[in-house]
Amino acid sequence: MKRLILSISFILTCAMAFAQNPVYNGKVLGVLGGMGPAASAEFMKIITDKAPATIDQEHPKIILYSNPTTPDRTAYILGKGPDPEPDLIAGLNALSSWGADILAVTCNTAHYYIDNFRDQIDKPIVHIADETIRASKERSPEGAWLTATLGTMRTGVYQKHAEQVGYTFLIPSEDIQPAIHEVTDLVKAGKYEQAGKLLRKVCKKLWKTNKVPIVAACTELPIAYQYTGLPADMCVSSLDALAEGCLRELYK
Repeated sequence: MKRLILSISFILTCAMAFAQNPVYNGKVLGVLGGMGPAASAEFMKIITDKAPATIDQEHPKIILYSNPTTPDRTAYILGKGPDPEPDLIAGLNALSSWGADILAVTCNTAHYYIDNFRDQIDKPIVHIADETIRASKERSPEGAWLTATLGTMRTGVYQKHAEQVGYTFLIPSEDIQPAIHEVTDLVKAGKYEQAGKLLRKVCKKLWKTNKVPIVAACTELPIAYQYTGLPADMCVSSLDALAEGCLRELYK
């Protein structure tokens, strides 16, 4: 009887552990990166850190296609460069043909274009704006500051997706937005400390109006925020949100 009780107890313990620890479902994640390279590298680190894995074999299969030659997404929106959409479509189709089951793109501005051709891609795309808005609602239901590139702000892609779920962003004034965009350029140039100092000034200025978290809706901004010395819980990272969205699709 004692052995039977011990066996039942062991089975229940294993069942509870299984229920609490999601298991990798075998799907392959395809990541279109290089926009910029630091952001996609940081994304790979985040998804590795956040994965519910204890050994190599419990981590997901990931195909990273880093293509930094993709034309600048904001430049085209502002009428200053070639259209990046063909490169985005080609990159996502390449990942699909290489065996990806789920797709993700580590560039916020790129999702303005993705919204135009999403139905042309034969694999599901984890949408960075939707995932970031989800994280923003959980962190700060009353709203948050939206910080992004000039291109992302110009398109209103975040505002549109937020409106669909009844969420409201606070929008920085026009005189602050160029500084936010400059932060992203500094990160792309590898000037992380300089980027952090500038972003710190931006955050302090925004918080004088309303001290709610900032949403780092450009994948360079979470990197810069790490160098601000500001509280981690006052930033909603689009890279973190995208990683969590991907992991939700990869572990059940």
